[in-house]
Amino acid sequence: MYQFEEPIFFYVLLAIPAMAVLFLLALLWRKRTQKKFATNGLLKKLAPNRSIFKSVLKFLVLSLALFCLSVALVNPKIGTKLETVKREGVDIVFALDVSKSMLAEDIAPNRLEKSKQLVTQIINSLAGDRVGIIGYAGSAFPQVPITTDFSAAKLFLTGMNTNMVSSQGTAITEAISMAQTYYNDEEQTNRVLFIISDGEDHEGNVSSIVQEASEMGIRIFTIGVGSEKGAPIPIKRNGVLQNYKRDQNNVQVITRLNLETLTEISSLADGQYIDGANTKDVIEEVTAILNGMDKTEFEAKQYTDFKDQFQWFLLGALVLLAIDVLLLERKTAWVKKLNLFNESN
Repeated sequence: MYQFEEPIFFYVLLAIPAMAVLFLLALLWRKRTQKKFATNGLLKKLAPNRSIFKSVLKFLVLSLALFCLSVALVNPKIGTKLETVKREGVDIVFALDVSKSMLAEDIAPNRLEKSKQLVTQIINSLAGDRVGIIGYAGSAFPQVPITTDFSAAKLFLTGMNTNMVSSQGTAITEAISMAQTYYNDEEQTNRVLFIISDGEDHEGNVSSIVQEASEMGIRIFTIGVGSEKGAPIPIKRNGVLQNYKRDQNNVQVITRLNLETLTEISSLADGQYIDGANTKDVIEEVTAILNGMDKTEFEAKQYTDFKDQFQWFLLGALVLLAIDVLLLERKTAWVKKLNLFNESN
């Protein structure tokens, strides 16, 4: 297992293509200047030991040194020991609505992106808990199984979009039913399901499936994103607005937050409705809810004893820089004697 201490220093690598452009421009400028000064034959007599290959080689060595220096600044660490540790927490499943109505922009930047931001910030505020993610629209699908790996959960979360499910709608009942299969620890007394949705286009009888989940000890909290005033659903191509969604009668569709449905679901499962408009308020409410629950102890495997590895890359960078300094731009004597390119003729 590995981790990066300062991944922002990977941006240093952007200097390499910039250096390559400058190097090529310098070669072209030098070639044009030399042509104005003398012919190729005369240049060979005046500077018989000049080598273009050595110039390219020096640039490659310098680029490789910069790469090693960048990785050294990032400071990669490797976990050398896998241990079983005791953790205390709650099993939390997020059911994220990815239907087309979540593209409405009545909450910035749009309902779906706002929902993903909320889930990310909630995960960041967790400690010893386990999380899972479900996506749903016309049907539900598992995105991340219950896990303690928050980084992986957030990575898969960022990739969720409205094109993941071909059938449209808001199958909240399927999402709740799938969530019941996520809680694989029978001793876990506190099981939490957060449904992040606008609640629109709800299908099916939700009360029976919510009651079933409640009997399994699952508390359902709903987070509403959107406004009751509503907004049209934009249709974009490559980020450019093309039109707004229309119904069968060619009337522009206005999607609205269905507060009644979301409140009903949370009340039936011993939860509560949370307004998702303000991220800070949501985090505070969720934190208060989770802190008020009893934590269950469970075992989890994780890598420990992470050791710094920057020194190897720093050493490589220093060696390469030394080679670059010692490497001259003229032909090497023994290579010249080989006459690889029949230059003596």
